[in-house]
Amino acid sequence: MASSTSTLSPSFRLHLTKTTLVAPLSLCQRSKCEMSRRTFAVKGIVASGASVAASTLAAEAKPSSKGFERLPYKPEGYNYWTWRGHKIHYVVQGEGSPILLIHGFGASAFHWRYNIPELAKKHKVYALDLIGFGWSDKALIEYDAMVWRDQVVDFVQEIVKEPTILVGNSLGGFTALVAATGLPELVNGVALLNSAGQFGDGRRESKTSEETPLQKLVLKPLKEVFQRVVLGFLFWQAKQPARILSVLKSVYINSSNVDDYLVESITRPAQDPNAGEVYYRLMTRFMMNQSKYTLDAVLSELSCPLLLLWGDLDPWVGPAKANRIKEFYPKTTLVNLQAGHCPHDEIPELVNKALLDWLTSLTPEVSLQTV
Repeated sequence: MASSTSTLSPSFRLHLTKTTLVAPLSLCQRSKCEMSRRTFAVKGIVASGASVAASTLAAEAKPSSKGFERLPYKPEGYNYWTWRGHKIHYVVQGEGSPILLIHGFGASAFHWRYNIPELAKKHKVYALDLIGFGWSDKALIEYDAMVWRDQVVDFVQEIVKEPTILVGNSLGGFTALVAATGLPELVNGVALLNSAGQFGDGRRESKTSEETPLQKLVLKPLKEVFQRVVLGFLFWQAKQPARILSVLKSVYINSSNVDDYLVESITRPAQDPNAGEVYYRLMTRFMMNQSKYTLDAVLSELSCPLLLLWGDLDPWVGPAKANRIKEFYPKTTLVNLQAGHCPHDEIPELVNKALLDWLTSLTPEVSLQTV
């Protein structure tokens, strides 16, 4: 059952903690609820892509086994927007004040399959595929947390074009937070579902000594070769159907929604010719270098209301982080849920209700801000 509490409390090392197919990565100090870098590399890999022939899925909308309306699965995707020369996929449904849904590591807009139809009854709902994931281009760029922030900021300015609510799961949660701080006039609120990010001292700069000729000419190239071999094997392993199902079931406490639709939405993007290289870049140049991004720093710049929809049974990001965010940031409302890392897909009925209730409570404040 969901219980909600409001908090008032007062910076976010990108714990992109989701080695989960749909979430992010934990590059942080290890705890019971957080994965170490190595664990992420082995498990979270599964999400980033798997290429396995999946069952043909019906394109027409139909209710799930639980009777919830579900976003129709379309192998060709929905809508596309060109951003910095790259094709970006997004879904849009409904009318009303806008909501932008941002998926986690290895996932896509289709992970919001049970949320988009319900939320669209009262709002104009957008769901975006971050560059490098889902149906968006697997661009061969230098991936950094700020790339996704810029993508979301530009999407709100160019496509949404009005104040919106940002909602993110895992890596998408981190992205929503940093985007909100970069676009305060167009973000009325942020909702996080088992978000990535870790508390820490973001002001500390790592001290790097000058490379010796031996390091530059011998050790560094050998290290890259080793990384490519190991990560190449892990990526291949991640493509195996049994592995994908295993990881999904490990983060869904109730795995009844781990179905062909979900698996296909994760595996299909991995068939892209650039998927392996994108995975390598994410693992070596992004996920292993997140110490400068801390929750402390980001939350200290946030000004809008914050909602935490937290799956307390998440094996990677437990309730301790939610409680700490709530204590740190004054404008926080916390809703505890009996679910894993992806509560929006595991228990969509409770997540949809909690989000809609919170949005209703924001109406007076949002109206004053936009006058």
